[in-house]
Amino acid sequence: MRPNNFLKSLRLLGWQPPRRCLSTTSRLFAGEVRIVEVGPRDGLQNEKKSIGLETKLELIRRLAQTGLRNIEAGSFVAPKWVPQMANSADVLNHLLGHPPNTLHPINYNYLVPNLKGLQNLLKTVDDANPATLEPHLSRPSDDPKAPLTPPPSPKEQKASEPAPITSTQDPNEMPSDTSDVGDPAKPGSSSMSENQTEISVFTAATEAFSKANTNCSIAESLERCREIVALAKSRNIRVRGYVSVALGCPYEGPDVPPSSVADISASLLEMGVDEVSVADTTGMGTAPRTRDLLKALSASGVANQDLALHLHDTYGQALVNAVVGLEHGIRTFDSSVGGLGGCPFSKGATGNVATEDLVYCLHSLGATTGVDVEKMAGIGAWISTELDRPNDSRAGKALLARLHT
Repeated sequence: MRPNNFLKSLRLLGWQPPRRCLSTTSRLFAGEVRIVEVGPRDGLQNEKKSIGLETKLELIRRLAQTGLRNIEAGSFVAPKWVPQMANSADVLNHLLGHPPNTLHPINYNYLVPNLKGLQNLLKTVDDANPATLEPHLSRPSDDPKAPLTPPPSPKEQKASEPAPITSTQDPNEMPSDTSDVGDPAKPGSSSMSENQTEISVFTAATEAFSKANTNCSIAESLERCREIVALAKSRNIRVRGYVSVALGCPYEGPDVPPSSVADISASLLEMGVDEVSVADTTGMGTAPRTRDLLKALSASGVANQDLALHLHDTYGQALVNAVVGLEHGIRTFDSSVGGLGGCPFSKGATGNVATEDLVYCLHSLGATTGVDVEKMAGIGAWISTELDRPNDSRAGKALLARLHT
């Protein structure tokens, strides 16, 4: 029985999957939307101009001041394949030792293509000063050379108790009044020590793209993911999973079967991935195809709370598709400041949907994101100048023009 049919059959019998302890969307209210900023990784990886470490760190520092709680910071991929990500270990090391001053914890995510990539990430973490290590990694003794181990498994929850996450306070829950957040004199304030290091794995919805991107079949890429997830979970690290070209492939065309995306998404969740980001890598997605894909995922037993949409704006359809996702119940969206991005293995694909455009759209619909769209607009203009490229955010440019009149 295919994975999606298996989940569907269980749901028809009344079974509900247990809430994963590291899920970040299960506590969001209907009007709250979580933004995953992918600019420092997915946004920069395809830039031709060499980008220095200081520019990357400054970009992350500025983004951390906007209210974002999830930032994709780098990728532990071989530099010969993606040269822009060659200094990701330096980015991680800096964020462990000198994280930006923020009013709330931030989850910093790193893409890892294989087991070696995760091992390199863990080595950077293990070599860091113990005082600056993430709270989910601890040493069993006072010996600084002792291996890092995850905390003990949580005690069984009573029915009346909320499902655990990484702390007693959900770092992604957005209170209606944020004026007191981060104030050390007031209860419930967040500290920088609660920042988390997360990883992402990836596979593709078509065999042709999988071969071009990872030089292996979909089945082989899922086995790679399984090894990565197993090691990550042994260290209590949250894992995202990307399914590339879910709404169109540069080699196989726009009609990617929704059932294939559903099967792959179910496989990732079953191996322990905490959230699947369904990616329109080429920007070929349309409103009808996005709706059909989301219906297929729901029919297969994949819950909205376990999904994110990752949209590119190649054909100007990203915001339309985001609204379709919002209407369907999706509450997590990936975006990139200034519309940065593209894909090294998908010729012609332009940038991700601009964070400024997405946030402005969501706010106009009454959703809350916790993100300061005016600050984001300023960052979009700044990084576009740094990279000597046009600012692709229409809302960002309009907001700045209005602010300066």
